[in-house]
Amino acid sequence: MKTLTKITVILAVLFTGVISSAMAQRTIEIIGTDNMKFDVTTIEATPGEEITIKLTTKSQIPKQAMAHNVVVLDKDADVDAFANASARARDNEYLAPDYEDDIVAATGLAGGGETVEVTFTVPEEEGDYEYICSFPGHYAAGMTGVLTVKEE
Repeated sequence: MKTLTKITVILAVLFTGVISSAMAQRTIEIIGTDNMKFDVTTIEATPGEEITIKLTTKSQIPKQAMAHNVVVLDKDADVDAFANASARARDNEYLAPDYEDDIVAATGLAGGGETVEVTFTVPEEEGDYEYICSFPGHYAAGMTGVLTVKEE
C-alpha cells in the first residue's frame, strides 16, 4: 500500500509539472494596421520558452493589397536580403524558400479582420532576433520589431 501511495505522489508531481509548463506559455498579441506598423515592437523572452505570437490585421483594404504576417528571423540572418527575396515569393505567402533556414517562426498572412498565430520555442541562444512583415514593401516601411532573448 505504501508503494502505491508513493507512485501516486510521484505521478501527481509529474502531472503538476506538465500542467505548469503548459500554463507557462505566453501569448503576445500584435496588431498590424494600414500604416504598415506593428503595435508591439519589442518582445522579451527567455531561452527555450514557448510563446505564441497572435497577429490581427486591422484594415479596410483588400487582402491582396494589404496583408500582414510576423516572421521571426535568426539573429544572424541578412534581414534585408530575406525581405527582398520574400517580396517576390508571392506563391509562398511571401516567404522566400531560399531563406527558410533563417526563419525561427512565421505566421500566415492575415487580411483585414483576420487573425493568425504561431507557437514556437524561443531559441536557446541569447540575443536580438528581428521580426518583420514580409508582405512587399512593409519591411522597408518599418514594419519590424525585435525579440530579445535573455535569461531573467
